[in-house]
Amino acid sequence: MQENDKPVLIYSTFPSTETAEAVGRELVERRLAACINILPGMTSIYRWDGAIARDSEVVMVIKTRQTLASAVVDATKARHPYANPALIVLPIVDGAADYLRWLMSETQSPANDPTDSED
Repeated sequence: MQENDKPVLIYSTFPSTETAEAVGRELVERRLAACINILPGMTSIYRWDGAIARDSEVVMVIKTRQTLASAVVDATKARHPYANPALIVLPIVDGAADYLRWLMSETQSPANDPTDSED
């Protein structure tokens, strides 16, 4: 494992559970993410185009590795319905060693996965 190849979380928001699930499933299928958590029922209040807006959204937490973070952000942006989606990469400082090993093993690059012939 490269020194900068550490587990990370990527935070994003979506307008609906269905949209988040579609994007999340693709990320896991492509091995860009080990796991996606979708948390429904969030209210967002923010300034957009000079006005205060209020929307119902869902939170998506993407569990991946640092070396895939840019690819995850790009893939998520490509399928995201928002013009400027929230995509924030957060470091994981520590955690259960077995879980973090699993996260890293599930996000192997497709070139390293002989069972994955697409991409």
